[in-house]
Amino acid sequence: MSTVQLNRTKGLARWTAMLQKELLEQVRSFKLVWVPLVFMVLGIMQPLSTYYMPLILEKTGNLPTGTVIDIPMPSAVEVLASTLQQYGTIGVLVIALVGMGAVSAERNSGIASLILVKPIPAWFFISSKWAANTILAWVALLLGYGAAYYYTIVLFGEVKLVLFLNSYLVYGTWLTLIVTLTILFSTLLRSGAGAAFSAIGVILVLSLSASLLPKYMKWSPGALSGYAYQTVMDSIAAPMMVFWSLASTVAVIAAALFAASYYLKSSTAVDH
Repeated sequence: MSTVQLNRTKGLARWTAMLQKELLEQVRSFKLVWVPLVFMVLGIMQPLSTYYMPLILEKTGNLPTGTVIDIPMPSAVEVLASTLQQYGTIGVLVIALVGMGAVSAERNSGIASLILVKPIPAWFFISSKWAANTILAWVALLLGYGAAYYYTIVLFGEVKLVLFLNSYLVYGTWLTLIVTLTILFSTLLRSGAGAAFSAIGVILVLSLSASLLPKYMKWSPGALSGYAYQTVMDSIAAPMMVFWSLASTVAVIAAALFAASYYLKSSTAVDH
């Protein structure tokens, strides 16, 4: 084995060990339990509450005797799209809160400096945390959205599996962007709360810009969540715009990870 191959093997082993450390920390802090649980509760509640809403209103609405409640039932794909909209609020907040102290907490405690003194690049430090939080986000989304898909089929009718899978992939990429921005701000800021609210603020700006300027921002990362809704409803008007939105999102993710690694390396060198 050549020296280059040996170094690559050692590097991969170090990175894998760091990823295992992050996943073990998620197990110990019960993040791998409560985050998927929150997503599952949100996913199950949407089809159930929609289906039983007339009954709920009838039993709790104190309506006059003889009142007939006639609420049009949405289609199955509309129910799934509304589930993704639920994740667009509470789900985004949960993902940001989970990752807000990923880097800042270890920088404040001095653990980051101790780790980076060893032959471990800042890139390994950042990317292992990013990978662990991304895995958590995708698993939570799969369990929650999968539960919503099951109950939607049972209560409202069939939804094509390909629509579910495609919308899952698109929305999973959107959550990955949120994870990445949270990691970036957790590196730039010493405050975990500041990192979470900064990431949410950027996400809001991206989403608002895509909503207010749809003609000019169809390609932007901010349009991605909207494309996820359209994907599950099979109403994509311009498939190429989805591709460009995904491409721009991947570019922003790569740039944010590079910036976080560069800043962490520079700040650690200054601290020493």
